[in-house]
Amino acid sequence: MSRWYSRGVPTTKTRYQVTETPEVAHALEVAARRWPEIASRSALLAALAEEGARMIEEDEVQRRAKRRALVESVAGGFAYEPDFLEKLREDWPE
Repeated sequence: MSRWYSRGVPTTKTRYQVTETPEVAHALEVAARRWPEIASRSALLAALAEEGARMIEEDEVQRRAKRRALVESVAGGFAYEPDFLEKLREDWPE
């Protein structure tokens, strides 16, 4: 039994309504090709939500890694004279 298939068992969990727009219908068609063992369109929506969340989380990890690498690549790359701040502040009114 698929983890998305519930056999119509009542639940106390929150349910959501989704209108089958052309974009949602397309997503369901793609999901049905990916998971042919899932017959229920509701179960396909649940599978899409889980897969989408997993992919977004993976993307977040990759983005953080890229940002960290960029910061580390420039860290310590700027050389300032010892009295840089004092000279800079000379131009500022008190």
